[in-house]
Amino acid sequence: MNLHELLGTIQTGTIIDQNTQNYAVSISGWTFQVSKKEVTPGQTEIRGFVYQNSHQQLVLTSKIPEIGIGRYGLGEVVAVQPKLGVFLNIGLPDKDLVVSLDDLPELKSLWPQKGDHLLVTLSVDKKDRLWGKLADAHVIQQLSRPVDKKLQNKNLQALVYRLKLNGTYVLTNDYHLGFIHPSEREREPRLGELVQGRVIGMSFDHLNLSLKPRAYEEISDDAAMILEVLKRQPQHQLAFNDKSDPQAIKRYFGISKSSFKRALGNLLKRQLISQNKAGIQLTETASKS
Repeated sequence: MNLHELLGTIQTGTIIDQNTQNYAVSISGWTFQVSKKEVTPGQTEIRGFVYQNSHQQLVLTSKIPEIGIGRYGLGEVVAVQPKLGVFLNIGLPDKDLVVSLDDLPELKSLWPQKGDHLLVTLSVDKKDRLWGKLADAHVIQQLSRPVDKKLQNKNLQALVYRLKLNGTYVLTNDYHLGFIHPSEREREPRLGELVQGRVIGMSFDHLNLSLKPRAYEEISDDAAMILEVLKRQPQHQLAFNDKSDPQAIKRYFGISKSSFKRALGNLLKRQLISQNKAGIQLTETASKS
């Protein structure tokens, strides 16, 4: 087996020599070093992951990463080099994995940042260098779970795995496929960014998410307070409107009539309440929020 076929795979080697810090391990005629900390006394063979470290040394480690040739896992972005790509920590001693700029968005503002995560596998080029390769849509589909109708209107965390002109494709923490239309976000998320979204719809194979705040989260403190008071009423209604007595408003809500009217205007504009001569009432939209 040549070196190209060995790198990035899990192999069993025979211990043939040692120095003060490492053992030498033979695999298919190639010699790899393994830290003495990973070998028990009297051990003659060791199974582990083989790779070249950042010093171009051939290494075997028993600390096998989740990511390998044909195996996908999450790597954390630890550095970004605009002329090369992004570096991922996949759990290897003295080795970060590079995802080439050729596999990243053209706009560098949409590149992953430090702390983001990418779902990748390993590949070995003609120069025996290990690279991270992004999971494609087919792989993501295989990893995903069926849509659950109970998730409607739920808040979820999701990882951005694909950027397209028609929107952002994500995978939730529970491995549901998700899609974010450009109209449902304030800005375009980065590749590898973890976003907080709300389920606003679903199809047979994916969830439709919104990154915009719920309507009540965008309103003023006074409006939010009035909403909460309404929600606690048995019929979700109150005998107050914009014509109510200022002193009665002050006693009940603790705010001035002008503040009360501004808050009502905010709530009416967002269709969270309705108003008539008898008072105000929650709408169906607000009741579900």
